[in-house]
Amino acid sequence: MEGTLIRRYKRFLADVRLEGGSKVTAFCPNSGSMLGLREPGIPVLLSPAEDPARKTRWTLEAVRTGRTWVGVNTHLTNSLAGLLIDKGILQASLSIVRPEVSIGKSRLDYLLEDGEGRQTYMEVKSVTLRIGDEAQFPDAVTTRGAKHLRELTGIARNGSAGAMMLYLVQRSDCLCFRTADHIDPGYGNELREAMRSGVKAQAHGLSFRRDGVYYKGRMELCPDYLSGRALL
Repeated sequence: MEGTLIRRYKRFLADVRLEGGSKVTAFCPNSGSMLGLREPGIPVLLSPAEDPARKTRWTLEAVRTGRTWVGVNTHLTNSLAGLLIDKGILQASLSIVRPEVSIGKSRLDYLLEDGEGRQTYMEVKSVTLRIGDEAQFPDAVTTRGAKHLRELTGIARNGSAGAMMLYLVQRSDCLCFRTADHIDPGYGNELREAMRSGVKAQAHGLSFRRDGVYYKGRMELCPDYLSGRALL
């Protein structure tokens, strides 16, 4: 169902005016700031709640900026990542051992295994921020995200398993990916240190439409991000 955003508030709620003129309150499954995607009047897409007993009968799925739909339902991010793994897009031989695996003081999104039995821990992040032609993450300071990077760095340095960071860019109008150092320089420093320590990082673009989510392709790190060398 298409509508227009009236306001987003209390982080997880959004009031929306539907096409027919009625007003509804939707669940906003996004803990980020949604910078650039929360202005009143912006077009949105809602889906009906599967649970009829849920207090909010609608879920905010995407918002439109210009001609581009941007996926904002972060609850879908791990499922989308799972599809990329199962289809061999990230690496042909990778398969899922289990999701939501505890490591150190964190919980990472996936434990993977390749055809030779080597395991890899992977964390997934949803990217919605666009600055110029660049996809950037995060859109707000994230101490939790930095902690995940430190856990991956420790795994990579230990050498007993692989470590991977996956950024899913939830929009089709970006040319490359970088960390948003102007928003959270600490996170950017953690990613650069993680990559120097052997953590593999990949960014992949998605295209959102009213009829579904489409895979756009792998996205490179912006060329000047690490001393002019693209490492993704």
